Amino acid sequence: MIRKVLIANRGEIALRINRACRELGIQTLAVYSEPDEQSLHVHLADEAICIGPGPSSESYLKTDRIISAAEIGNVDAIHPGYGFLSENADFAEQCESCNIRFIGPKAATIRKMGDKALARETVKAAQVPIIPGSEGAVQDEGEALAIAKEIGFPVIVKAVSGGGGRGMRIAHNAMAFAKEFETASMEAEKVFGDGSLYIEKYLEHPRHIEFQILADNYGKILHLGERDCSVQRRHQKVIEEAPSPYLNAKMRKRMGDVAIKVAEVAEYVNAGTVEFLLDADRDEWFFIEVNPRIQVEHTVTEAITGVDLVRAQILVAQGIGLRESPLDLPPLEMLHARGVAVQCRITTEDP
Repeated sequence: MIRKVLIANRGEIALRINRACRELGIQTLAVYSEPDEQSLHVHLADEAICIGPGPSSESYLKTDRIISAAEIGNVDAIHPGYGFLSENADFAEQCESCNIRFIGPKAATIRKMGDKALARETVKAAQVPIIPGSEGAVQDEGEALAIAKEIGFPVIVKAVSGGGGRGMRIAHNAMAFAKEFETASMEAEKVFGDGSLYIEKYLEHPRHIEFQILADNYGKILHLGERDCSVQRRHQKVIEEAPSPYLNAKMRKRMGDVAIKVAEVAEYVNAGTVEFLLDADRDEWFFIEVNPRIQVEHTVTEAITGVDLVRAQILVAQGIGLRESPLDLPPLEMLHARGVAVQCRITTEDP
């Protein structure tokens, strides 16, 4: 059993993990940067260790310091939350090699799904519909332009290692393509340390639909319905709603089955999200990516299903199956009787 968890994060998700651990009778160890010493998650945890100065690159992203804190605190598991190291396969591997459970997917799955181009190829082999685009990362601008002309403008240039709307640019014609390609590559290199890009057909009026999945260590995978994240700014989600007001029962069933199929080919364990773009003009939908972690918007799914996803993550990491007590989730048809939930994000920026 997990007796003690290191929370490798800060802010809202750190508080959320701390609450779930308390409810399960599990002790918590918070790590924090120097400016975060008086933060609420530090005060509420059973123990706390400072791991460096203010910049995340010197604290929350320092894998060696977090592993050292875990060993000093004698923890059984690390929960990465979202952001920071949550999609870092090397960190998950380090945890495994130190006999510390990583509360999330296995390193191999994160590596496979974290590379957006490799993820496309993996699900394509399983006959999952994908948006027309390049076969993996493109080598240079010339090759990328040829692919863009072949699939037809507009196209979207995406960072292979991207996320959160970074390293993405839309090109509506060949003249604009060179500038957008260079800008996306520079941003991807700066933010993710990897300037590799791939190309996809850009859908003009899409709906962004994502399915919450949960998988145990014994091959059981289920989805907890969808979230509609179509209202976005700069490719970043602003409003999330569950369930989607657009999907009917037939579409929900088909997309949910495909989400489970994607999780199967990814050999997925723990909580995650399978994301699709739906072309509202043609009622066609395509796989875009897997987020191998808990997401910011997991709370809207919790509100309509009554399932505590963070608690479920911890129990799955303990080796408890989805149909076992104390997890024992109800059948899917019983998980959508709690109305509608909406989450609105407030962003701080100079408009």
